[in-house]
Amino acid sequence: MKKHLYIEMDNCIGCRSCLAACTQCGGHDERNRNYVYDVNPLVNRQTIPLMCLHCVNPACARSCPAQAIQVTPEGAVLSALVEKCIGCQNCTIACPYGIPKFDEEQNLMYKCDLCYDRTKDGIPPMCASVCPTNTLQWLTEEELQEKQERHKLGKWTASHIPDHPLEGETNVRISLPGILQGVQKLF
Repeated sequence: MKKHLYIEMDNCIGCRSCLAACTQCGGHDERNRNYVYDVNPLVNRQTIPLMCLHCVNPACARSCPAQAIQVTPEGAVLSALVEKCIGCQNCTIACPYGIPKFDEEQNLMYKCDLCYDRTKDGIPPMCASVCPTNTLQWLTEEELQEKQERHKLGKWTASHIPDHPLEGETNVRISLPGILQGVQKLF
């Protein structure tokens, strides 16, 4: 049964538990691979989590001349393979969301890999397992559909519909803040 990471942006309180958990995931070398963005720090304390959306047809992988970025059968887009990455940084430029980061010291790209060592076995990614407000959730297709119907959510940014703002279909689902959809969400 396929599961997806679901991001409910309205719920983020900026606690950064997801960042602390990310550093503890196997193979991350105590390095954050996701981020918490302060939307307008001079006006309010609104924050949103940012991480790889694991595109179905990822621009980062398409732009890699060394084919160092692999996509798993489950849809996780992995960080560059050490033995293949040539350090060209095409992936950091190609990603429309600015997610891949480049480590000058290691001459290697790194990004969220959806804690593949966990998610391939059905265990939620570290960020979703510690989020106290359910901003990050690990859900089945049925649970996603139920959530969309229950909250009467408008357009989801991760879908096939051509007029959506994202690059294309993604394996991470996002619910934009209610104010952007003209919907008041009650949780």
